[in-house]
Amino acid sequence: MEKKQEIFIRQLELSDGEDLLKLEVENRDFFQLYGPLKDEKFYTLDGQVERIKNWVLLAEQDSGYAFGIFLTDSKQLIGNVTLSEVARGNYQSCWIGYYLDRKHNGKGYMTKAVKLAVDYGFNKLKLHRIEAGVMPHNIPSIKVLEKAGFHKEGIAIENVKINGRWENHQILAIVNNEEYKSKVIRKNP
Repeated sequence: MEKKQEIFIRQLELSDGEDLLKLEVENRDFFQLYGPLKDEKFYTLDGQVERIKNWVLLAEQDSGYAFGIFLTDSKQLIGNVTLSEVARGNYQSCWIGYYLDRKHNGKGYMTKAVKLAVDYGFNKLKLHRIEAGVMPHNIPSIKVLEKAGFHKEGIAIENVKINGRWENHQILAIVNNEEYKSKVIRKNP
């Protein structure tokens, strides 16, 4: 039996541009099923470097954080998890988004990456709530979130334009409150 590799996450850096471009190009058709339409510049090294620069700026402004998902042994970039639209004041919340190289789906990497990002959001950023939106037919993604402790809250009607069409999204959330989390996790093992 093949030994399962471990993963780690870290904030993306400019030096990750080529690896991020490779990940996006190799998974272009797969990622397009779940994301907004992208122009051709996105699929260039300049496009990915610009994207990383934007994430670095957002992190400096405490409004968004992009983490690469890396295999521990090879340091290969296999995905991305983001904490975006960080809201402070009375909210202390953000949205989580993620994607993984299709070759690595089904290995538990995404669940682990989401847990690591949630831990960063709650313990480093001191957020109270993290939300996610998933197209209702994307059952594997919903399961990732539920395994990470998220609970379903409802359906947002046509709230995100995905692949050129307005799509409904199942809204899920996790709250940084031990009593609340223990109730939700007992309901969603």
